[in-house]
Amino acid sequence: MGGELGIALKAGALLKKIREHVQKGTYIVSAHAFQRQNERLIDLKHVLYVLKNGAREEKKDLFDVKTQMWKYAICGKTIDGISLRVIVAFEDEMIIITVIRVK
Repeated sequence: MGGELGIALKAGALLKKIREHVQKGTYIVSAHAFQRQNERLIDLKHVLYVLKNGAREEKKDLFDVKTQMWKYAICGKTIDGISLRVIVAFEDEMIIITVIRVK
């Protein structure tokens, strides 16, 4: 899970874990994220770029009581300069939950 017993990962450990999952290809794009990408005209390559190069937006992290998982917010700009927030969680693989354009 994304943090044992409801404890969130520290920023350095989180970013390292995200980058490892992107590098290894051990991630899943949720149906919701896929739909939002299509609606917002955001390619997966842009999402992965932000995950590899973005920063944690800790104030947007939240613990989902229902799923018992932390959802982490990563914010950054794509190569094209589009500001995105990507929400991820972890099981065995990293789950890309949603993608949001940030103004």
